[in-house]
Amino acid sequence: MSVFGSIMSKIFGHRQASAAATPTGASPATGSGTGAAPAAPAGGTASAADEAPKISPASVPGTMPGSATPVPPGAAPMPSGAGAATPTPGAAGQQSVDVEAVLTEMAGKNPQKLDWRRSIVDLMKLLGLDSSLENRKELAKELNYSGDTGDSAAMNIWLHKQVMQKLAENGGKVPDSLKD
Repeated sequence: MSVFGSIMSKIFGHRQASAAATPTGASPATGSGTGAAPAAPAGGTASAADEAPKISPASVPGTMPGSATPVPPGAAPMPSGAGAATPTPGAAGQQSVDVEAVLTEMAGKNPQKLDWRRSIVDLMKLLGLDSSLENRKELAKELNYSGDTGDSAAMNIWLHKQVMQKLAENGGKVPDSLKD
């Protein structure tokens, strides 16, 4: 994987891991919409939901048994619930990742005091990536740095700005203060 790809994976993957660990909606104990069928009333009386007509997935054209999701022709069916937490690029309602919030949270859990807001080296350290000059030069090459890679100070400043800009271009919510 590319260096920038690793950066994106650490930041964007962190949000997805947090979202998977904390699903939207309340726990089943609170009776929220978890997809579980409501229990029958104590008196055994049928509810209006019990009287609603049942539509089996097999009766809906283009769906797979056990799923109400249409399967495109030639696509392999996924096990039930397999792609539920995976956002699709451009999906309606997809929220962007708050890059600053993710990095601030990571910094709060890190024992080192890292200046990730200004330093590409500290940003890479925070993400658990190799911050060596060689790796930063590789990142500069990926991002089409046209300056002198021998001037590491100038390259590092450019890299930090460029990484923040690219994160924003790829769906990250990045405040202007981090892009300047």
